[in-house]
Order: sequence, then structure tokens, then C-alpha cells
Amino acid sequence: MERVTHHGRDTAYRVSDRGGDGPTVCFVHGSGGSKDVWKAQARLSDRFPVVALDLSGHGDSDDIDADGGGGASGSRALAAYADDAVAVAAETGASVLCGNSLGGAVALRVALERDLALDGLVLAGTGAKLAVAEPLREALATDFDRAIELLHEPDRLFHDAPPEHVELSRAGMRDCGRAVTERDFRACHAFDVRDRLDEIAVPSLAVVGEHDELTPVEYHDYLADRIDDCERAVIEGAAHLAMLERPTAFNAALAAFCSRISREKRTDD
Repeated sequence: MERVTHHGRDTAYRVSDRGGDGPTVCFVHGSGGSKDVWKAQARLSDRFPVVALDLSGHGDSDDIDADGGGGASGSRALAAYADDAVAVAAETGASVLCGNSLGGAVALRVALERDLALDGLVLAGTGAKLAVAEPLREALATDFDRAIELLHEPDRLFHDAPPEHVELSRAGMRDCGRAVTERDFRACHAFDVRDRLDEIAVPSLAVVGEHDELTPVEYHDYLADRIDDCERAVIEGAAHLAMLERPTAFNAALAAFCSRISREKRTDD
């Protein structure tokens, strides 16, 4: 594990590099998660370097504030998370951002508002608007165990994952804690860039599990229709965490996209 210091805090990240010559991909996890959600994508590091980070307050990263930062507003948290992604991408030379759910919002925010040279954007189980249903918002504020159970109902985070995957997901969310997880979902609920998608100027891939009820297939149709150069891929037999539930299919879609980017860069050069 490595760290980069920025904005008065350290952001933790992990690099897997087995000599791949494709573009370095920086992976950004979703609400209440950590870099561990991307463990199966390390298999791709013989094709391109893989970087997975912990957003502020998650996993091994410092939080936004010394007091834990759980009370930060959604918009402030999203800005801080974008700072995390930019710092890690700049430190590692990553030129492709791959974000799941909240991580997709972070990736879109970076592409729209930050001065980071990107070759590609992968939007996985996410959307241009990420409204959070009221029952989940209420549970996050009052009954964290209930919120965790709501998220792990069928076809939300998982469609048909092994029980150990589900239990690890629950445990990871508990480790992240209620305050930070609620902050994440507040950031999602406030996020809306539907009127700015035509500003995205890099090749993009919208990839989604076919059973995802949190960010359905139609969210990704919307992205593909409104981003100028955006492919769409649907992962069969998966829900929101397709990268964990069906890693072989997810990795195939990602690798094909990164190969396309590499070919186009060689042509341009």
C-alpha cells in the first residue's frame, strides 16, 4: 500500500503492475466501500497498471477533517473525493478513471471540473444523477443496520453472489461506519450533471450489471446517449457490484475499452 499527501491529508492506494503497457487505470469505489472492491481487477495488471484508492475517511485513508469529517456536506465531500482521485492519478500517471456508483460521480466531477489529462472514463454502476430513495436515507440517519440490510436486498448490491461476498460487503460497510457512509449517500443524492454530459470530451464506457436496481441499465443508456463518445456494456448475472460479482465479464469489457484507447493513441501519435 502507498500514500500520497495532499490538502493536509494522506490518501491510501494500491498499485498492481505486472508489466502491462496499456493506460494506467485508477479505480474509485462507491459509498461505504474501499479499494478492496476492485481486488479482481488486479488480474488485468499484465495488460495495464491498476491503481485502486481509498477515498477520504474510507479504508486506510485519512478523513477530510481531523474530527472524522462525517458531518461534511455532500457537495463538500464530493469535492474532497475528487481531490483524492486527482492526487492519486497524478502521482501514478493514471489517465483512465473507473468509478463505481459514488466513484462514478467522482470521475465525472474530475472530468468536468479538474485539470487532469484523461484518456478515458469508465462509469460503472453509476449515473448522471444519483438520487437516493427516502427509506434508505432515513435508515442511514437512524438505523445503520437497517440501511445495510436494505442495500443487500436482492438485485441491489448483488444479484446472486456467494454468501462470503455478501458478508464481506456488510462487514466493510460497518468498518466504514454510519457517519461516512451517510455522507457518501448525501453526496450521491445531491449529484446531478445531466445538463453537462455533452462537455465530456474523452472516450467513455458505461458498464452496468443487468439486474442493478440501484443504478439501472437505463441510467447507462442515458450516459451513452448524451456523452459524445460513449460505449455501453451490460454484465449478465450481476447487480450493482458487477466488478466483484462477475469479474471475468467486467474485466473483459474494461480490457476491450482500454485496448481501444491504446490503439487510438498510437494512431494519433
